[in-house]
Amino acid sequence: MDQEIAQLREETDTWRERALSTDHDDTKFEKEAAVTELGAYLRACRARVSAEQVGLPTSGHRRVPGLRREELASLAGVSVDYIVRLEQGRAKSASPAILTALARALELRPDEEEYLLRCAAEAGVTGAAKSAAPRNQQVSRAAQVLLDSMVNVPALVLGRRMDVLAWNSLGAALLTDYSRLPAKRRNHIWLTFLDPGVRGLYADWERVAQECVAYLRMDASRYPDDPELARLVGELSVKDPDFRRWWSDHQVRSQRHGRKEFVHPVAGELSLDFQVLDVRGSTDQSLLVYTAEPHSPSAQALTFLAGWAATELPTRATETAGPPRRPGTVPSAEEAGDNQAPGG
Repeated sequence: MDQEIAQLREETDTWRERALSTDHDDTKFEKEAAVTELGAYLRACRARVSAEQVGLPTSGHRRVPGLRREELASLAGVSVDYIVRLEQGRAKSASPAILTALARALELRPDEEEYLLRCAAEAGVTGAAKSAAPRNQQVSRAAQVLLDSMVNVPALVLGRRMDVLAWNSLGAALLTDYSRLPAKRRNHIWLTFLDPGVRGLYADWERVAQECVAYLRMDASRYPDDPELARLVGELSVKDPDFRRWWSDHQVRSQRHGRKEFVHPVAGELSLDFQVLDVRGSTDQSLLVYTAEPHSPSAQALTFLAGWAATELPTRATETAGPPRRPGTVPSAEEAGDNQAPGG
C-alpha cells in the first residue's frame, strides 16, 4: 500500500509540476513523463492479471497482487532483466514483436495494446516517430451545419482532452448550455468532475467518471507533452480525490459506444445510447451522438426536451463577452480573446 501511495504521489506531482511551472524544459518533461508512463502502465497491467487467470500455478505468499516479473517474462518470452529495464525506463529498444508479446501475455484489449505501443514510442524505445505538437482546433462550417441539422438527437463535437468544440441545441439542453460557459471550461471531463449541475445528471456518476478518466488517459498517450493536458490533469488531481485515484489506476479505453442513464431536471429519467464517430478531415475530432430506443419513454423524454430547448435555450443570456449567440456557434478569434479554449 505504501508503494502504491508513493507512486501516486510521484505521478501527481509530475503532472502538477508540468501544469504550474512556467520555465521548465519541455523536452526534459516529455522524456520523463513518457518513461514514467511506460513503466507505470506495465506495472499497473501486471497488477491486474492474476497467475490463475493466465493458467500459471500459484504457490507461496504474494506481497502484491498480479503477475510477478518473472511470470510475465516467461509468458512473453523475454528475460526478467528486460522487464525490469522496461519498467525502470532503462531499456534502449523494444521491438513491436516484443511489445505485442507483452500485450498478449497481459491479455490487453486492442485499445490497451495501442496505448502500450504509444507509450513505448513516446519513451523512445521503438524508434517510431513521436507525435507532433498539437495545434489549435477549429470546427469546420460543414460540421457545424451537420450538428444544427440534427434536431432530434443531442450531439457534440469533441476535440483533444475531451474539449467541447461545438454542440447542437439538444446537446446543450441535455448536458449544459455551453454558450454560457467560458471557453476554457468547455471540457467534458472537467465538467463531469467539477460542475455540480453536470455531475448530478448521471444516475451512475462513478461509472461515467471512471470511463472519462480512461478516455482521457488514452487521449494523453497521443500528445503527452501537451501543456494544456498537463494543466487539466494537474487541476483535476488537486481538486478531486476520485480523479486522482482513478488516474493512478492507468485504465485506458477508446471512446466508441455505450449507454448512459441520466436524471435530467427538465426531462426526468433518460436511458440513452451513445456513439462516437470520427470527423473525417479533422484531426482528433469526434462526433458524440446520443439516441434513445424508438417509442421508449426515453424517446418521449427527448422529444419533450427538444421542444423545451426550442423555446427556452435561444432566449437565455449567452456569454457576457459579446452579443448573444445561437447555441453551438463557434466564436470568432476576436470574440474569444483571452477565453479561447485550450487547443481550440
